[in-house]
Amino acid sequence: MVRSFTDLPLTPAMRDAIAGAGYSIPTPIQAQAIGPILEGRDLIGCAQTGTGKTAAFTIPTIERLAGAGSRPAAPGGSGPRALVLVPTRELALQIAEAFDTLGGGHGIRTVVLIGGEAMGPQLSALQQRPAVIVATPGRLFDHLERRTVSLGSLRIVVLDEADRMLDMGFAPQVERILRVAPLDRQTLCFSATMPPEVETLVRQHLVRPMRVEVGVIAKPVAKVTQVLYRAETQGKTPLLLRLLHEERGRTLVFTRTKHRADRVAHAVMAAGHRATRLHADRSMSQRREALDGFRSGRYRVLIATDIAARGIDVPEVSHVVNFDLPGTPEDYIHRIGRTARAEASGRASSFAAPEESDQLRAIERHLGHPVPRAAGSGNENDRARAVGRN
Repeated sequence: MVRSFTDLPLTPAMRDAIAGAGYSIPTPIQAQAIGPILEGRDLIGCAQTGTGKTAAFTIPTIERLAGAGSRPAAPGGSGPRALVLVPTRELALQIAEAFDTLGGGHGIRTVVLIGGEAMGPQLSALQQRPAVIVATPGRLFDHLERRTVSLGSLRIVVLDEADRMLDMGFAPQVERILRVAPLDRQTLCFSATMPPEVETLVRQHLVRPMRVEVGVIAKPVAKVTQVLYRAETQGKTPLLLRLLHEERGRTLVFTRTKHRADRVAHAVMAAGHRATRLHADRSMSQRREALDGFRSGRYRVLIATDIAARGIDVPEVSHVVNFDLPGTPEDYIHRIGRTARAEASGRASSFAAPEESDQLRAIERHLGHPVPRAAGSGNENDRARAVGRN
């Protein structure tokens, strides 16, 4: 039973780095995954969002690259020895920061390869012979096509948020990237859900993987207080402004579209709140500034599309608002998982317009119970509709 990082076969340098990063005890996914990864096992890690999956693969990857059990690089190879593939630019930057924080004492150099940024700086960074590449599949594939990066020296490949990568259409690129990586690599797959597409990928590219599952997959963490507001579409913005006035914590607001995010952000800022927005039409520098500003507290409110629903770690988000209901129950779980992280508590409010009834029913079927209604938010109408259906 792993109760402390001292129970794991970690070097003194890594234990110092872990303490310096503020980690006290391993989360369940860390406690169960770090040991097998250090042993060189292929691994499938399934856990709820916000449970520490990034450190679960970052810590042992750094240890193995630094010499604690890693295999030697291929003869004459000078390319990266570890590759982490992720679905979004923001998650890539976050994971690279974790490698820098935990691997600095080991001399582990990391480079980020993402779209939306110029190729020149990335080419310069690759010439510094990084040990780790953190990349989105599209940009890494561009580098492979240009022959500006070689994967022949890889010893560890990590697929993080694998289900999301395949949802976003990256499957062909991920398949081609894995085919050019060495066959004797160690492969780690982390995901909050395990749909059939991910299972297929696992069967093809992992060798006798150990499976680690923590908690109920794709269910919300217990400390999230959920509440549903019935609202016409035109009434959602006034409702949001009322909630922002009543509560003073850091708030993350999810919209369905980029246009809606812009419009809501302008309304929130016009009401006097420190707010910003995050979506795919913004430049990489704008997206980074928005996320950094939200983390630091410069902005109290972040209005975003689902680009921020997966893997983005912002501490102390007290309130998540689903301004628009997501298209799938899994996305609902990931959205509300941005609060109540690291054992904290949080609140998740969802606005449901009449035309979003199908999404609401799907979410409640997945949860196994109705989302609690806010006082005066249509309970009687819901009961009447339920009676009518019966």
